[in-house]
Amino acid sequence: MTTTEATTPVLTSTEEALSVARELATRIAAGAAERELTGTLPEAQLREVARSGLLGIIVPREFGGPDLPKSTAVEVLRILSQADSAVGQLLLSHFVLSQALRGLEGADPAPRIYADVLAGVQLGNATVERGTKRSIDRRTTVTRQSDGTWLLNGTKYYATGTLGAGWIGVAARIPDFEPSHGATVFVRPTDPGVTLNLDKWSSFGQRLTASGEVVLDNVVVDDAFVIDEGPDPDPVTAPPSVLGAFDQALHAAVDIGIARAALEDGAQFVTTRSRPWFEAGVDNAADEPHVVRRFGELTARLYALEALLAQGARLVDEALALPELTREAAAEASLKVAAAKALAQEFAVEIASGVFELAGASATDQKLALDRHWRNVRVHSLHDPARWKYVHLGNHTLRGTLPPRLGVLL
Repeated sequence: MTTTEATTPVLTSTEEALSVARELATRIAAGAAERELTGTLPEAQLREVARSGLLGIIVPREFGGPDLPKSTAVEVLRILSQADSAVGQLLLSHFVLSQALRGLEGADPAPRIYADVLAGVQLGNATVERGTKRSIDRRTTVTRQSDGTWLLNGTKYYATGTLGAGWIGVAARIPDFEPSHGATVFVRPTDPGVTLNLDKWSSFGQRLTASGEVVLDNVVVDDAFVIDEGPDPDPVTAPPSVLGAFDQALHAAVDIGIARAALEDGAQFVTTRSRPWFEAGVDNAADEPHVVRRFGELTARLYALEALLAQGARLVDEALALPELTREAAAEASLKVAAAKALAQEFAVEIASGVFELAGASATDQKLALDRHWRNVRVHSLHDPARWKYVHLGNHTLRGTLPPRLGVLL
């Protein structure tokens, strides 16, 4: 371990990063149910993560970071999501943006933002908007001014990770081109014209992510913090990328972390508090053969999810380690991660719901907050529909078709 000038540690190995994550997770988990019941946002927990050095684990070496494998970040997020799924999802976009900044040099924002990340600054996102025909459409605009600066205008929703963030990556379009170019614009929450309305988030799950609204009203942005993405890439001919696979692995890590928390909390309740059914002839519900068998089924599903996620994350690392990223390596990683994400939408939800069938009616007492696992995984697992992941998997099996290059969707 080394330290930055701001005394935030730089975690230099996977083992060290996972050890720190597990230690943090123990403390974060201790208050997770109470925060859910009281509606207390996990701001203190985010600050603790920031001080730990975990935010800087994939910062490239050329910018002073340890450049740990992407699979390490995926496992860190799974561990934190098991402790508190809001904390996990709030940090998801941080790792995606940290990876997306790689390769930017010179006047681009990478040097400044990576330095801040190593000092414990969290990155958040403001990508999706309401009222568009498709979720990927952008009405937010960033327009060059005569003095070389840019003007950013728009309203974003589902701005997960903005809570606690020091920088926000905003998806916009540059309207002076036809077709208009996409752009990623980095602003600070304290910049004039940036307003966070995070209390607008009203979902029945993942309530504590505060994934509400970001209003951008004539925000002046320096040229260095506007990344021109050019026209939308062609899904077939665009250069290969595993950024989407990494993003989806992080999403799956949140769901799978929740599933493990649900299974372990459910098992503890059944072992210590549930009453056996009178026909079973046993003194403890955990001794009922049907209960034991069903817990075994749910455990097997969880093992499968964890193994598939680990394999997919490892394939992302292997693809990035090649002298030149190939379309085939990117496709292999994308398809494996897509399978993990799609199955998590089924199995993680089944696990979080299934434990109630075994724990009994008393487990639904609101003060226990055991329902949070089902609500949270049900809501989060809806990111990016599983039905389309199965289509791409099926086309690959039947025809050898490589999946399209779709940014962070696959």
